[in-house]
Amino acid sequence: MPKVPLWDLPELPQNHHLPPHLQLQKTRVFCNNDAPTHTENITYSGAYAALGVDNSLRLDEFRKNFKVKVIKLNEEDMEFDLIGIDASIANAFRRILISEVPTMAIEKVLVANSSSVVQDEVLAHRLGLIPIKVDPRLFDYMSGFYLLHFHHFMLFIYMFFYIINFHLIYPENDVPNEKNTVVFKLHFKCERKSGERRTVYSHDLEWLPFGSEYVLSPEKSSDPTSKPKTYTSFTSSQVSLPEFSNNPITVSPGIIISKLGPGQEIELEAHAVKGVGKTHAKWSPVATAWYRTLPEIVLLQDIEDDEALKLVKKCPVNVFDIEDMGDGVKRATVARPRACTLCRECIREPGWEEKVALRRVKDHFIFTIESTGALPPEVLFTEAVKILEDKCERVITELS
Repeated sequence: MPKVPLWDLPELPQNHHLPPHLQLQKTRVFCNNDAPTHTENITYSGAYAALGVDNSLRLDEFRKNFKVKVIKLNEEDMEFDLIGIDASIANAFRRILISEVPTMAIEKVLVANSSSVVQDEVLAHRLGLIPIKVDPRLFDYMSGFYLLHFHHFMLFIYMFFYIINFHLIYPENDVPNEKNTVVFKLHFKCERKSGERRTVYSHDLEWLPFGSEYVLSPEKSSDPTSKPKTYTSFTSSQVSLPEFSNNPITVSPGIIISKLGPGQEIELEAHAVKGVGKTHAKWSPVATAWYRTLPEIVLLQDIEDDEALKLVKKCPVNVFDIEDMGDGVKRATVARPRACTLCRECIREPGWEEKVALRRVKDHFIFTIESTGALPPEVLFTEAVKILEDKCERVITELS
Protein backbone atom coordinates (compact mmCIF):
# COMPACT_ATOMS: atom_id res chain seq x y z
CA MET A 1 0.00 0.00 0.00
CA PRO A 2 1.58 3.32 -1.03
CA LYS A 3 2.31 5.92 1.62
CA VAL A 4 0.12 9.01 1.55
CA PRO A 5 1.43 12.33 2.95
CA LEU A 6 -0.39 13.66 5.95
CA TRP A 7 -1.54 16.81 4.16
CA ASP A 8 -3.12 14.70 1.40
CA LEU A 9 -5.37 12.76 3.78
CA PRO A 10 -9.07 13.58 3.48
CA GLU A 11 -10.64 15.53 6.29
CA LEU A 12 -12.87 13.68 8.72
CA PRO A 13 -16.56 14.41 8.34
CA GLN A 14 -17.75 16.91 10.95
CA ASN A 15 -20.69 15.40 12.80
CA HIS A 16 -22.63 17.35 15.38
CA HIS A 17 -23.96 14.36 17.32
CA LEU A 18 -22.44 11.27 18.86
CA PRO A 19 -23.88 7.81 18.33
CA PRO A 20 -26.66 7.14 20.86
CA HIS A 21 -24.64 4.71 23.00
CA LEU A 22 -21.70 7.14 23.30
CA GLN A 23 -23.99 10.07 23.99
CA LEU A 24 -25.56 8.05 26.79
CA GLN A 25 -22.15 7.20 28.26
CA LYS A 26 -21.11 10.84 28.08
CA THR A 27 -24.19 12.29 29.80
CA ARG A 28 -25.25 9.53 32.21
CA VAL A 29 -23.86 7.54 35.12
CA PHE A 30 -25.01 3.91 34.93
CA CYS A 31 -25.95 2.67 38.41
CA ASN A 32 -25.57 -1.07 38.06
CA ASN A 33 -26.20 -3.62 40.75
CA ASP A 34 -22.51 -4.17 41.48
CA ALA A 35 -21.06 -0.68 40.92
CA PRO A 36 -21.66 2.55 38.99
CA THR A 37 -19.98 2.95 35.61
CA HIS A 38 -19.14 5.88 33.28
CA THR A 39 -18.74 8.18 36.26
CA GLU A 40 -16.07 10.38 34.66
CA ASN A 41 -16.77 13.67 32.91
CA ILE A 42 -15.36 13.76 29.37
CA THR A 43 -14.22 17.36 28.89
CA TYR A 44 -11.27 16.92 26.50
CA SER A 45 -12.07 18.73 23.25
CA GLY A 46 -10.55 15.99 21.08
CA ALA A 47 -12.12 13.04 22.85
CA TYR A 48 -14.30 12.19 19.85
CA ALA A 49 -12.10 13.59 17.09
CA ALA A 50 -11.97 10.19 15.38
CA LEU A 51 -15.75 10.38 14.97
CA GLY A 52 -15.61 13.94 13.65
CA VAL A 53 -17.29 15.38 16.75
CA ASP A 54 -15.88 18.50 18.38
CA ASN A 55 -16.20 18.13 22.17
CA SER A 56 -14.89 21.60 23.04
CA LEU A 57 -16.92 23.91 25.25
CA ARG A 58 -18.77 26.66 23.38
CA LEU A 59 -20.18 29.68 25.17
CA ASP A 60 -23.28 29.88 22.98
CA GLU A 61 -24.13 26.23 23.67
CA PHE A 62 -23.56 26.72 27.39
CA ARG A 63 -25.94 29.69 27.43
CA LYS A 64 -28.52 27.67 25.54
CA ASN A 65 -28.36 24.65 27.84
CA PHE A 66 -27.82 26.31 31.22
CA LYS A 67 -30.99 26.64 33.31
CA VAL A 68 -31.96 27.29 36.91
CA LYS A 69 -35.34 26.01 38.07
CA VAL A 70 -36.57 26.79 41.59
CA ILE A 71 -38.49 23.82 42.98
CA LYS A 72 -39.11 24.91 46.58
CA LEU A 73 -38.48 28.19 48.38
CA ASN A 74 -39.32 29.42 51.87
CA GLU A 75 -37.65 31.47 54.59
CA GLU A 76 -35.41 28.62 55.76
CA ASP A 77 -34.51 26.44 52.80
CA MET A 78 -34.46 26.35 49.04
CA GLU A 79 -34.35 23.55 46.49
CA PHE A 80 -33.52 24.29 42.87
CA ASP A 81 -32.13 22.58 39.79
CA LEU A 82 -28.85 23.59 38.15
CA ILE A 83 -28.92 22.23 34.61
CA GLY A 84 -26.10 22.26 32.10
CA ILE A 85 -23.07 22.77 34.36
CA ASP A 86 -20.10 20.65 35.42
CA ALA A 87 -19.82 19.06 38.85
CA SER A 88 -16.84 21.30 39.64
CA ILE A 89 -19.02 24.42 39.31
CA ALA A 90 -21.77 22.96 41.49
CA ASN A 91 -19.18 22.00 44.11
CA ALA A 92 -17.68 25.50 43.96
CA PHE A 93 -21.07 26.97 44.86
CA ARG A 94 -21.42 24.50 47.73
CA ARG A 95 -17.98 25.30 49.18
CA ILE A 96 -18.50 29.07 48.84
CA LEU A 97 -21.88 28.87 50.58
CA ILE A 98 -20.39 26.98 53.50
CA SER A 99 -17.12 28.85 53.99
CA GLU A 100 -16.96 32.17 52.14
CA VAL A 101 -20.32 33.98 52.36
CA PRO A 102 -19.95 36.33 55.36
CA THR A 103 -22.29 36.63 58.35
CA MET A 104 -22.27 38.22 61.78
CA ALA A 105 -21.47 36.05 64.81
CA ILE A 106 -20.55 36.62 68.44
CA GLU A 107 -16.77 36.77 68.75
CA LYS A 108 -16.14 38.36 72.15
CA VAL A 109 -18.03 37.68 75.40
CA LEU A 110 -17.48 39.88 78.48
CA VAL A 111 -18.71 37.95 81.52
CA ALA A 112 -19.58 40.11 84.53
CA ASN A 113 -21.18 37.34 86.57
CA SER A 114 -21.81 33.66 85.85
CA SER A 115 -22.72 31.31 88.66
CA SER A 116 -24.27 28.63 86.45
CA VAL A 117 -22.79 25.17 86.06
CA VAL A 118 -21.79 26.02 82.47
CA GLN A 119 -18.14 27.10 82.23
CA ASP A 120 -17.49 30.56 80.80
CA GLU A 121 -15.65 29.25 77.72
CA VAL A 122 -18.46 26.77 76.97
CA LEU A 123 -21.03 29.52 77.42
CA ALA A 124 -19.11 31.78 75.03
CA HIS A 125 -18.92 28.96 72.48
CA ARG A 126 -22.67 28.39 72.67
CA LEU A 127 -23.34 32.10 72.23
CA GLY A 128 -21.10 32.19 69.16
CA LEU A 129 -23.18 29.54 67.41
CA ILE A 130 -26.46 31.48 67.76
CA PRO A 131 -27.51 32.84 64.32
CA ILE A 132 -27.88 36.63 64.26
CA LYS A 133 -30.64 37.95 62.02
CA VAL A 134 -28.93 40.90 60.40
CA ASP A 135 -27.66 41.59 56.91
CA PRO A 136 -23.83 41.33 57.06
CA ARG A 137 -23.54 43.49 53.95
CA LEU A 138 -24.43 46.48 56.14
CA PHE A 139 -21.28 46.03 58.25
CA ASP A 140 -17.53 46.26 57.71
CA TYR A 141 -14.85 43.76 58.62
CA MET A 142 -12.61 44.52 61.55
CA SER A 143 -9.39 45.34 59.73
CA GLY A 144 -7.24 43.33 62.12
CA PHE A 145 -9.59 40.39 61.66
CA TYR A 146 -9.41 40.82 57.90
CA LEU A 147 -5.62 40.90 57.78
CA LEU A 148 -5.09 37.95 60.04
CA HIS A 149 -7.75 35.67 58.64
CA PHE A 150 -7.97 36.45 54.94
CA HIS A 151 -4.38 36.93 53.89
CA HIS A 152 -2.86 33.71 55.17
CA PHE A 153 -0.22 33.80 52.49
CA MET A 154 1.16 37.00 54.08
CA LEU A 155 0.94 35.73 57.64
CA PHE A 156 4.69 35.55 58.27
CA ILE A 157 5.24 39.06 56.93
CA TYR A 158 2.51 40.43 59.17
CA MET A 159 3.95 38.56 62.14
CA PHE A 160 7.30 40.19 61.42
CA PHE A 161 5.75 43.65 61.46
CA TYR A 162 3.75 42.64 64.52
CA ILE A 163 6.98 42.16 66.44
CA ILE A 164 8.26 45.56 65.30
CA ASN A 165 5.07 47.55 65.73
CA PHE A 166 1.78 46.21 67.03
CA HIS A 167 -0.21 48.99 65.34
CA LEU A 168 0.67 47.71 61.86
CA ILE A 169 -1.59 44.75 62.55
CA TYR A 170 -4.22 46.50 64.64
CA PRO A 171 -4.42 50.19 63.70
CA GLU A 172 -5.41 52.71 66.36
CA ASN A 173 -8.70 53.45 64.59
CA ASP A 174 -9.58 49.75 64.39
CA VAL A 175 -11.92 49.79 67.36
CA PRO A 176 -15.42 48.33 67.72
CA ASN A 177 -17.90 50.85 66.39
CA GLU A 178 -21.43 50.99 65.02
CA LYS A 179 -20.21 49.99 61.54
CA ASN A 180 -18.41 46.77 62.46
CA THR A 181 -19.86 45.50 65.75
CA VAL A 182 -23.23 44.45 67.16
CA VAL A 183 -23.53 44.32 70.95
CA PHE A 184 -25.97 42.19 72.95
CA LYS A 185 -26.63 42.07 76.69
CA LEU A 186 -27.77 39.06 78.70
CA HIS A 187 -28.86 39.39 82.33
CA PHE A 188 -30.86 36.46 83.65
CA LYS A 189 -31.34 35.47 87.28
CA CYS A 190 -33.13 32.57 88.91
CA GLU A 191 -34.51 33.71 92.26
CA ARG A 192 -33.62 31.54 95.21
CA LYS A 193 -37.15 31.78 96.59
CA SER A 194 -38.67 30.25 93.46
CA GLY A 195 -37.18 26.82 94.08
CA GLU A 196 -37.42 26.01 90.37
CA ARG A 197 -34.90 25.74 87.58
CA ARG A 198 -35.16 28.30 84.77
CA THR A 199 -33.98 28.07 81.18
CA VAL A 200 -32.03 30.83 79.45
CA TYR A 201 -32.93 31.12 75.77
CA SER A 202 -31.36 32.97 72.88
CA HIS A 203 -34.25 35.43 72.69
CA ASP A 204 -33.26 36.65 76.17
CA LEU A 205 -30.33 38.43 74.49
CA GLU A 206 -31.03 42.17 74.32
CA TRP A 207 -29.62 44.29 71.50
CA LEU A 208 -27.68 47.38 72.64
CA PRO A 209 -27.81 49.88 69.77
CA PHE A 210 -25.64 52.38 71.70
CA GLY A 211 -22.83 49.88 72.15
CA SER A 212 -21.22 48.43 75.24
CA GLU A 213 -22.39 49.43 78.70
CA TYR A 214 -19.33 48.03 80.48
CA VAL A 215 -16.80 50.67 81.52
CA LEU A 216 -13.11 50.08 80.94
CA SER A 217 -11.02 49.79 84.07
CA PRO A 218 -8.85 52.87 84.89
CA GLU A 219 -5.61 51.10 84.01
CA LYS A 220 -6.98 50.30 80.55
CA SER A 221 -8.29 53.81 79.96
CA SER A 222 -5.91 56.38 78.47
CA ASP A 223 -7.23 59.22 80.65
CA PRO A 224 -8.86 58.23 83.97
CA THR A 225 -10.19 61.78 84.55
CA SER A 226 -12.15 61.90 81.30
CA LYS A 227 -15.57 60.47 80.61
CA PRO A 228 -15.55 56.72 81.27
CA LYS A 229 -14.88 54.72 78.14
CA THR A 230 -16.58 51.48 77.30
CA TYR A 231 -15.44 48.48 75.31
CA THR A 232 -16.89 49.99 72.13
CA SER A 233 -16.63 53.42 70.53
CA PHE A 234 -20.04 54.09 69.01
CA THR A 235 -20.35 57.64 67.68
CA SER A 236 -24.09 57.21 67.17
CA SER A 237 -26.84 54.77 67.90
CA GLN A 238 -27.43 51.99 65.41
CA VAL A 239 -31.14 52.78 65.68
CA SER A 240 -30.45 56.09 63.95
CA LEU A 241 -29.25 54.21 60.87
CA PRO A 242 -32.08 53.84 58.31
CA GLU A 243 -31.39 50.11 57.94
CA PHE A 244 -32.24 49.42 61.60
CA SER A 245 -34.73 52.15 62.46
CA ASN A 246 -37.71 49.92 61.71
CA ASN A 247 -35.88 46.60 61.69
CA PRO A 248 -34.20 45.88 65.03
CA ILE A 249 -31.38 43.33 65.18
CA THR A 250 -32.49 40.03 66.68
CA VAL A 251 -31.25 36.46 67.01
CA SER A 252 -32.87 33.14 66.20
CA PRO A 253 -35.26 32.48 69.12
CA GLY A 254 -35.79 29.32 71.11
CA ILE A 255 -32.16 28.16 71.37
CA ILE A 256 -31.21 27.00 74.88
CA ILE A 257 -28.14 28.79 76.22
CA SER A 258 -28.09 27.45 79.78
CA LYS A 259 -30.24 26.30 82.69
CA LEU A 260 -30.08 28.02 86.05
CA GLY A 261 -30.85 26.67 89.49
CA PRO A 262 -32.19 28.72 92.42
CA GLY A 263 -29.81 31.57 93.23
CA GLN A 264 -27.78 31.29 90.01
CA GLU A 265 -27.26 34.22 87.64
CA ILE A 266 -25.72 35.09 84.27
CA GLU A 267 -24.73 38.64 83.36
CA LEU A 268 -22.64 39.31 80.26
CA GLU A 269 -22.11 41.28 77.07
CA ALA A 270 -21.65 39.64 73.67
CA HIS A 271 -19.96 41.45 70.77
CA ALA A 272 -20.64 40.18 67.24
CA VAL A 273 -18.39 40.92 64.26
CA LYS A 274 -18.35 40.02 60.59
CA GLY A 275 -16.56 36.87 59.42
CA VAL A 276 -16.63 33.84 57.14
CA GLY A 277 -17.08 30.14 57.72
CA LYS A 278 -13.54 29.13 56.77
CA THR A 279 -12.35 30.98 59.87
CA HIS A 280 -14.89 29.34 62.19
CA ALA A 281 -18.10 27.41 61.62
CA LYS A 282 -20.11 29.96 63.61
CA TRP A 283 -19.81 32.34 60.64
CA SER A 284 -21.19 29.80 58.18
CA PRO A 285 -24.54 31.12 56.87
CA VAL A 286 -25.96 27.67 56.08
CA ALA A 287 -26.90 24.74 58.25
CA THR A 288 -25.97 22.70 55.18
CA ALA A 289 -25.64 23.14 51.44
CA TRP A 290 -25.59 20.02 49.30
CA TYR A 291 -26.45 18.66 45.90
CA ARG A 292 -27.14 15.40 44.12
CA THR A 293 -27.40 14.53 40.46
CA LEU A 294 -30.86 13.94 39.04
CA PRO A 295 -31.92 10.27 39.14
CA GLU A 296 -33.23 8.76 35.93
CA ILE A 297 -35.24 5.53 35.97
CA VAL A 298 -35.99 3.85 32.66
CA LEU A 299 -38.22 0.79 32.24
CA LEU A 300 -36.52 -1.22 29.51
CA GLN A 301 -39.64 -3.34 28.94
CA ASP A 302 -43.28 -3.37 29.96
CA ILE A 303 -43.70 -4.67 33.50
CA GLU A 304 -47.25 -5.81 34.07
CA ASP A 305 -49.58 -7.54 36.53
CA ASP A 306 -47.81 -9.48 39.30
CA GLU A 307 -44.35 -8.21 38.37
CA ALA A 308 -45.63 -4.64 38.42
CA LEU A 309 -47.01 -5.09 41.94
CA LYS A 310 -43.73 -6.67 43.01
CA LEU A 311 -41.74 -3.75 41.61
CA VAL A 312 -43.89 -1.21 43.45
CA LYS A 313 -43.38 -3.05 46.75
CA LYS A 314 -39.62 -3.23 46.21
CA CYS A 315 -39.07 0.54 46.28
CA PRO A 316 -38.86 2.02 49.83
CA VAL A 317 -39.56 5.61 48.65
CA ASN A 318 -42.52 4.87 46.34
CA VAL A 319 -40.91 5.83 43.04
CA PHE A 320 -43.09 3.45 41.02
CA ASP A 321 -46.85 3.38 40.61
CA ILE A 322 -49.47 1.20 38.94
CA GLU A 323 -51.35 2.35 35.84
CA ASP A 324 -54.55 0.62 34.80
CA MET A 325 -54.30 -0.12 31.07
CA GLY A 326 -57.82 -1.59 30.76
CA ASP A 327 -58.99 -5.18 30.29
CA GLY A 328 -57.57 -6.00 33.70
CA VAL A 329 -53.96 -5.19 32.70
CA LYS A 330 -51.88 -3.29 35.25
CA ARG A 331 -48.57 -1.76 34.17
CA ALA A 332 -45.76 -0.28 36.29
CA THR A 333 -44.80 3.36 35.65
CA VAL A 334 -42.16 5.72 37.01
CA ALA A 335 -44.24 8.24 38.96
CA ARG A 336 -41.70 10.04 41.21
CA PRO A 337 -38.17 9.77 39.78
CA ARG A 338 -36.78 12.69 41.87
CA ALA A 339 -37.53 10.75 45.05
CA CYS A 340 -35.22 7.91 44.02
CA THR A 341 -32.19 7.46 46.31
CA LEU A 342 -30.66 4.80 44.01
CA CYS A 343 -30.70 2.20 46.75
CA ARG A 344 -30.95 -0.39 43.90
CA GLU A 345 -33.51 -2.53 45.70
CA CYS A 346 -35.50 -2.70 42.46
CA ILE A 347 -32.61 -4.36 40.56
CA ARG A 348 -31.01 -6.38 43.36
CA GLU A 349 -32.65 -9.68 42.41
CA PRO A 350 -31.33 -11.52 39.33
CA GLY A 351 -33.05 -10.63 36.07
CA TRP A 352 -34.30 -7.20 37.04
CA GLU A 353 -31.34 -5.28 35.55
CA GLU A 354 -32.71 -6.30 32.13
CA LYS A 355 -36.03 -4.69 33.02
CA VAL A 356 -35.09 -1.52 34.94
CA ALA A 357 -32.17 0.87 34.26
CA LEU A 358 -30.99 3.27 36.97
CA ARG A 359 -28.96 6.29 35.89
CA ARG A 360 -27.89 9.74 37.00
CA VAL A 361 -27.78 12.80 34.74
CA LYS A 362 -24.24 14.19 34.94
CA ASP A 363 -25.06 17.83 34.28
CA HIS A 364 -28.35 18.10 36.21
CA PHE A 365 -27.92 18.90 39.92
CA ILE A 366 -30.60 19.08 42.56
CA PHE A 367 -29.23 21.75 44.91
CA THR A 368 -30.48 22.33 48.45
CA ILE A 369 -29.62 25.28 50.71
CA GLU A 370 -30.68 25.36 54.37
CA SER A 371 -30.13 28.81 55.84
CA THR A 372 -29.36 29.37 59.51
CA GLY A 373 -31.63 32.42 59.39
CA ALA A 374 -29.16 35.27 58.93
CA LEU A 375 -30.07 35.69 55.26
CA PRO A 376 -32.76 34.12 53.06
CA PRO A 377 -31.48 31.14 51.02
CA GLU A 378 -32.02 32.87 47.66
CA VAL A 379 -29.85 35.79 48.82
CA LEU A 380 -27.15 33.38 49.96
CA PHE A 381 -26.97 31.78 46.53
CA THR A 382 -26.84 35.20 44.85
CA GLU A 383 -23.94 36.19 47.11
CA ALA A 384 -22.16 32.92 46.31
CA VAL A 385 -22.46 33.68 42.58
CA LYS A 386 -20.96 37.13 43.15
CA ILE A 387 -18.03 35.68 45.10
CA LEU A 388 -17.31 33.14 42.35
CA GLU A 389 -17.54 35.92 39.77
CA ASP A 390 -15.01 38.00 41.72
CA LYS A 391 -12.64 35.04 41.86
CA CYS A 392 -12.87 34.54 38.11
CA GLU A 393 -12.22 38.23 37.50
CA ARG A 394 -9.11 38.09 39.70
CA VAL A 395 -7.78 35.11 37.77
CA ILE A 396 -8.41 36.86 34.43
CA THR A 397 -6.70 40.01 35.74
CA GLU A 398 -3.64 38.07 36.87
CA LEU A 399 -3.38 36.22 33.55
CA SER A 400 -3.83 39.32 31.40
